[in-house]
Amino acid sequence: MNAVIRISLAIMLAFGLVACKKKTVREEVVDDTPVTQAPVDSSPVVDEWADPASLDRIPCLRQRVVYFDLDRSDVRSEGAEILACHARYLSNRPNARVTLEGHADERGSREYNLGLGERRGNGVRDALTASGASSSQLTVVSYGEERPTCTSSDESCWQQNRRVEIVYNVK
Repeated sequence: MNAVIRISLAIMLAFGLVACKKKTVREEVVDDTPVTQAPVDSSPVVDEWADPASLDRIPCLRQRVVYFDLDRSDVRSEGAEILACHARYLSNRPNARVTLEGHADERGSREYNLGLGERRGNGVRDALTASGASSSQLTVVSYGEERPTCTSSDESCWQQNRRVEIVYNVK
């Protein structure tokens, strides 16, 4: 019986070895070249007019000075274009606040120049509100002749001092 069991086990082992095929290993081709993809912009889409950092990115907002003619407080056509751009920015940013600083050249009395600076600031304020800015966003201050950008006593210098500066208040 031992011999029968041994022979049976040997036959089963032989059939087992023959029946089990050698497993073939599939080789996967691996490409080692780096994959270059176009960079994906994960930043959210932002309306540039609603972005507070857009003051320097939007060209028309870089111009923050409006110039005036002698003894005048009405906004010239080139100033109107600048103000329309600022009004659009302000209408899209209801929390933005602006100070309009009115200035005058050195000619005229101190009181007259303070009044002229205020009239110029009010003219800019009116133009901004007419273009969509809220009057609650705007504050007018007059410095008259007290803060000149140019100190020479000639027409080219006086032209630079007849102005309203648009100053954005940062919170």
